[in-house]
This record gives sequence, structure tokens and C-alpha cells, in this order.
Amino acid sequence: MNRRAVVTGIGCVSPVGNDTCTSWEAVRNGTSGVARISRFDAAGFPTEIAAEVRNFDLSRWLDQDQRASLKQAGPNVQYGVVAAIQAVADAGLEYRRQTDPTRFGVYLGAGEGTQDFSLLMGLMAKATGEKREFDLRQFNELCLRELNADVEYNQEPNVLAAKIAGLFGAEGPNLNTLTACAASSQAIGEGAEFIRTGSADTMIVGGSHSMIHQFGLTGFSLLGTLSTRNTDPTAASRPFDRERDGFVLGEGAAMLILEEYTAARRRGAKIYGEILGYGLASDAYRITDLPADGNGLARAMENSLRDAGINASDIGYVNAHGTSTGANDRSETQALKRALGSHAQTVPISSSKSMTGHLVAACGALEAVLSLLALRDGTIPPTMNYEFPDPDCDLDYVPNHTREMHLDTVMSNNSGFGGQNVSLIFSRVTK
Repeated sequence: MNRRAVVTGIGCVSPVGNDTCTSWEAVRNGTSGVARISRFDAAGFPTEIAAEVRNFDLSRWLDQDQRASLKQAGPNVQYGVVAAIQAVADAGLEYRRQTDPTRFGVYLGAGEGTQDFSLLMGLMAKATGEKREFDLRQFNELCLRELNADVEYNQEPNVLAAKIAGLFGAEGPNLNTLTACAASSQAIGEGAEFIRTGSADTMIVGGSHSMIHQFGLTGFSLLGTLSTRNTDPTAASRPFDRERDGFVLGEGAAMLILEEYTAARRRGAKIYGEILGYGLASDAYRITDLPADGNGLARAMENSLRDAGINASDIGYVNAHGTSTGANDRSETQALKRALGSHAQTVPISSSKSMTGHLVAACGALEAVLSLLALRDGTIPPTMNYEFPDPDCDLDYVPNHTREMHLDTVMSNNSGFGGQNVSLIFSRVTK
């Protein structure tokens, strides 16, 4: 059908800023959002640091009635709604006048909500009592009496997509995927496919996640994937550096407005870039381990290049998944060499997770936003904390300082627990 999907609006809430402009300026300046956890007392955990969203104020974006509707929602839903509001405003989209609601959809890669750990512990204590014997029946009765139904349904990963659809009257396709750390980049690619194939004209795509709570920190700590550099938080996330010791948990949301190209041009929309390529592949290996040769991610990149109809040498910058774990960074380096060939030795590659931490399901959407801004401004974000070269990671990771260069085409890659791999290619629109 020769339909093209372009990005006309972006919005984000991140550990380095509560809007796109602030976040981009922080990333350009190499500012870290990592600090000691403030949301709860993390004493006793091997990791006591994270990249939290700070100074978040719903009243900046929502009126009183809208804020009331999100009162029982967790931070993942609140961040996502605000990022969507920003993106729609940035697109200048008068959606009630300019869109057919039945062809206006939502596709997210949003994670689950947060459990009220303190409340659950209190209920367990009550059900244990002075006899120090846990009474399951009493616990169940307490849960039915004291847990809030609105809070509970807001735990579901699909709730954010439903709330965004309701807010903007989007009656078209409505989906949420949760493929771990590949989720929101996959949502962007799938949302573009809806436009390309004629199933929708406008899509809100992206993701939101917050796992900075006791259960999230416990799970990743048991897997041994988190940095324990508690005394030096801003230096903890150090992708591709020889001294890396794990990733830093982050949180936040990022949303993009996708439109069919001719319709976007007709209404005079500004265009950040076109989604030129989208590639998927599975490792089919292990749930939490990556194949050393980066086979799945390499094939995802190759598929994305094939979809875009371009050569590896056409890629001007790669925003890497770059988690700062030993296994990921080695595997990703091998994948880049395999997919890009000799071009891997010269193309600039960086990991914005060195500043934002790892937003889990939302990381791909935030990194897509940063890739589009790099394309717009000709500014490549740095990989911060890169001090000690690793012989197994021997590419150009844009260490510690931004790099200015003209860009026409950029790639953003993500991989998720379970073996999911996604590669997106964005290009400048010239005609």
C-alpha cells in the first residue's frame, strides 16, 4: 500500500527529567539520574540505588478531576498518562477534529503496577498474631476487607492503554505487550505496522514501567543482575566498561505519536522521523542468559535493515541496549559486529542507560525518543562512566562526551529476558 509511518509527537517522564526537553538536555550533558533509593528503606538489599523519577507533579499536567481518576493508579500509570499528554500536545494533534476515532489506536509495552508492600506486610503481621503462626484463612479475610478494588485492577499491565484510549477517544486497535525489556520498542514497531498496513491512521505507542519497589528489587537482586556500587551511585551504570558490575534499575515512561505520512504532511505536522525499519528475532536460548554470539539480536538488526531496504553502512548511530551487565554488553558487541560487518568498527554506539538506568519494559520507548532527538539535533548521547576498555567490547561507544555529527539514519536496539530482540531504524524525512 506504500503507506509510511512517521513520528510527529514525543513525550517522556524519566529519571533525568519530567518532560522531553529537560530529559534531553540532561542526557546531552551526561547527567545521571542514579541516586540512593528514596521511595522506601532499601537497607538490607545488596543494591540500595536506583534511577527514580523525582519531583513528579501530576498537577502540572492534569486538572483536579483528571488527577482524581488516577488517585488509585500506581506510578507506572501516572507516568504513562502524562507522557501521552505531552506527546499529543507536542504533535499539535487536535484529535477530536483531526482523527477518525475508529482509526486512532494505542499500542504499548507497559509493565505491571506496584503492590503495596507495607500494606501486605501489615496484613501478614495481623494474620500471624501473638501466636506467631500464620493463619492463611484470616489473611484472606483481611485482604478481602482491606484491599482496594481500584488499586488492584490498576495493577494490570493493560490498564494504561485503556486509560490513554479513554482520555483521547482512541477507539481503534488497543493492545499492550509485555516482552520484558523489549516491550515498548516492540510496541513502536507493531504500532507502525498498523499504519503501514492500513489498519490505523494514528497511533499512540510507547511504554511505562516502575519496578522500584521491594518486590522488584528482590527479584533482580536474586538474579544477581544489579550493580552494588552503592557508595558511588552516579558511576554505577557503566555499559561496556570493564569494571561494570550490573545494571541500575530505573523507571519512567515515553510515548510517541505515529501518523500516516501523507496525512501528517497534509495537516502541516512537524516530523521527527520515519520508522523505516523494524526487526524481530528470538534467541530461543535461556530465560535470563544471552547467547555469547548475540545471534538473536544480530538477526533482529539484519531483519530491520532488510525491512528498511538499506545497507548497514547507512546507519549513522546506534543506541545500544547497553545494560552494563557483563553478559549483555559482550553479547551485544558480537551482535553488532555480526549484523553491521566492518561498519561496526566505525559507527558511533552509545548507551543512554548509563544516565537513565534501565526502565525495563519502558526502556525501548525512552531510547527511541532519544534516538529521534539525536537525529533531529545531530547530537549523539554519550556512554557515561566509560573508563576502562574491555577487550571483549572494542567498538566506538562515544565515551563520556556528546558528539556532534549530521545524522540521516539511526538504529535503536533492545533485548528482553526470555530472548526477545527488537531493532528499530529511524530516518530523517526529506520528501
